[in-house]
Amino acid sequence: QVRLVESGGGLVQPGGSLRLSCAASGSISNMNIMGWYRMAPGKQRELVATLTSGGTTEYADSVKGRFTISRDNAKSTVYLQMNSLKPEDTAVYYCHARTTLNWWGRGTQVTVSS
Repeated sequence: QVRLVESGGGLVQPGGSLRLSCAASGSISNMNIMGWYRMAPGKQRELVATLTSGGTTEYADSVKGRFTISRDNAKSTVYLQMNSLKPEDTAVYYCHARTTLNWWGRGTQVTVSS
C-alpha cells in the first residue's frame, strides 16, 4: 500500500511560482516512476512531468522550461517547481507513483489568476 499526499497548491498571480510536494508513505527509491498529472475543469487528466528511478525526466510540451520535477529520497518526497505560471496552468494537480500498481494522491488545487 502506497499513500501519496500532495501539498503546496494555492492561488498565484500570472508569472508567479509555486512548489508542489508529494510525500509518500514508503521509500520512493523503489518506485519505478513518479510524476505529476493535472486535470483542468472540463478537460481530461494530462501528464505534466515524470521522473524515473534512474533519473530520467519527461515533461509536457506546455510546461517545458517552466516546471521542474525533482525528488528527495531521504524524505520520500517528490517536488514540482512551477515558475512563470499561466492561467492555463490552473488545475488540480495529482501525484502519481508506479510500482507493480499505480497509486494516486487526492490532488491539490492550483489557481493562476490576477
